[in-house]
Amino acid sequence: MTTGLNGQKKKLETQLWNIADSLRGKMDADEFRDYCLGFIFYKYLSERQHLYANEVLAEDGIDFLKIDESSEEGQEYLEAIKEESIATLGYFLKPSELFSSLAERALGAKKAHEENLRDEDFESSNFILDDLAQVLNSIERSTMGKESEEDFDHLFEDLDLTSTKLGRTPKAKNALIAKILVHLDKIDFRLGDTESDVLGDAYEYLIGQFASGAGKKAGEFYTPQQVFKVLAKIVTTGKERLKSVYDPTCGSGSLLLRVAREVESVGDFYGQEMNRTTYNLARMNMILHGVHYRNFDLRQEDTLEHPQHEGMRFEAVVANPPFSAQWSANKLFESDDRFSQYGKLAPTSKADFAFVQRMLHHLPG
Repeated sequence: MTTGLNGQKKKLETQLWNIADSLRGKMDADEFRDYCLGFIFYKYLSERQHLYANEVLAEDGIDFLKIDESSEEGQEYLEAIKEESIATLGYFLKPSELFSSLAERALGAKKAHEENLRDEDFESSNFILDDLAQVLNSIERSTMGKESEEDFDHLFEDLDLTSTKLGRTPKAKNALIAKILVHLDKIDFRLGDTESDVLGDAYEYLIGQFASGAGKKAGEFYTPQQVFKVLAKIVTTGKERLKSVYDPTCGSGSLLLRVAREVESVGDFYGQEMNRTTYNLARMNMILHGVHYRNFDLRQEDTLEHPQHEGMRFEAVVANPPFSAQWSANKLFESDDRFSQYGKLAPTSKADFAFVQRMLHHLPG
């Protein structure tokens, strides 16, 4: 069984990295990372929506994709499924908004581009960029006013479909995006296999691969798994379950997820990350690894200057703080509960020391 899962994992990693090659040479590694991981996440949300909707519709023997969105009966089905989906998954997608639906249209766009059709012969149905942008916005809109809103807010903001790096003309951009959607649609994520986290592992693999290609900038959002493993084992020694785990420099969320691997279960995950793009990646990473939106609370801000989880204590605290970082060491922090007991602030050039103080502050007394 393990051998089979490892083989499936390797196959998926290879397939996904080959898709990443579609963007090589057009932009830097940390830029095409945002597109590749964003599309993979969109496909994941779509497949999860399709599976869940079919569970809801099982008694009626209806496939979610076959619902007629224009009919009155179809609208009734969609409203009922939407309510259930937002409560359970945190978001909702209509059948026409699923990845597979757009990928089917993308296939037509890809063929049209290969046939080198003139702009006047390029059918409007082959142009998918605008619809894709609307779908990604729709995912966020479906959560507005709901409990999951904060976890999905501006989640796809780094996936800029208007960037000239995708192509000089709208038609060229459309062709590249269509190519990626078509290739990605051929991959079976096997989300129905509840015992497997192959996709989660492959996602982590891609984050690592992109980090390698991003050079010195990689440390902003990624730490090698070997380091994660050691840190996770230290905080989980002698424990089978954790009520909570916190990372004040959570990056892409990989260390938090690694801690979860060392125990039977983790109740809630907490983290803070300063970089907006990395924060978005962390939220995607949590959801993609099956962490329910109610069980993680990630915030985007400078942890030392603007802490977001004040007054809270956590069973485990982990971090790989940025050792080269600086902070203000503002005199006002001398009365801050996080630092006051030490009688002196960490120097401006030693933000890592201030992070350690911050970590100790959140451990149970």
